[in-house]
Amino acid sequence: MNFIGLQVNCDEEKREFIIAELSLLAFDAFEENEKGVFASCDLAEWNEEEVKEICNRYELEYSFEEIEKVNWNEEWEKNYDPVIVDDQCIVRATFHEPKPEFPYEIIITPKMSFGTGHHATTNQVLKYQLSLDHEGKKVLDVGCGTGALAIMAHKRGAQEIAAVDIDEWCIENSSENFALNNCENILLKLGGIEQIQPDDHFDFIFANINKNVLIDQIKDYAHRLVNGGTLVLSGFYAWDIPDLVREGRKYGLEHEDQSELENWAMLAMRKK
Repeated sequence: MNFIGLQVNCDEEKREFIIAELSLLAFDAFEENEKGVFASCDLAEWNEEEVKEICNRYELEYSFEEIEKVNWNEEWEKNYDPVIVDDQCIVRATFHEPKPEFPYEIIITPKMSFGTGHHATTNQVLKYQLSLDHEGKKVLDVGCGTGALAIMAHKRGAQEIAAVDIDEWCIENSSENFALNNCENILLKLGGIEQIQPDDHFDFIFANINKNVLIDQIKDYAHRLVNGGTLVLSGFYAWDIPDLVREGRKYGLEHEDQSELENWAMLAMRKK
């Protein structure tokens, strides 16, 4: 499926508002640039009238184009370097030399999926995982993408791991990456959090998606956490943290930790 790439020209003060407005539509990926905000959505969900209404309201100019779905495997191999996380973990491709000096090595072939470790969100969650005791724990990765977070959980000694994603490409890619990393104990399902039974409880839940989906589903995450369990969220900006903390408190989740990298954030909350 192809995408629509939308460029909204605006000054820095309006970028946060435009991202918030577009995220209520079908847009699920955003990037700030020198002109303003670039956003993308599936072609099938594109509605120019909705975008026009927003831009007219803010008196902004916009442009858009249809973009072919990129084969990230080909693009990745052109410029990809291994990713080092906190000097403890290396995320590399099959065409890179093994680095046994790192305690943790994750082998990823991204195909069409997100989550190679290069993006600030994935990088921060991987780093935080290094501080968590996974030994014998039960873990859920929501919106698994390449499966990198589930793979890290496996390598850190998690006993049971489940991973879900609504994108078929991500499921196929995660399955291949699990095999590359000899992860045999991961239950992989196509779909969202609804694929996990409400009475199935986890010690850790990782969800690297976007703010609106996280706020909408945080109740479901909290319900599936054991008491004392930790929810780790990413895929949003640093200024979104208060909104997520506020929503989490409604369901017994208390702020535990956070980090920021290139304006992107990671938030950890513990269930009381």
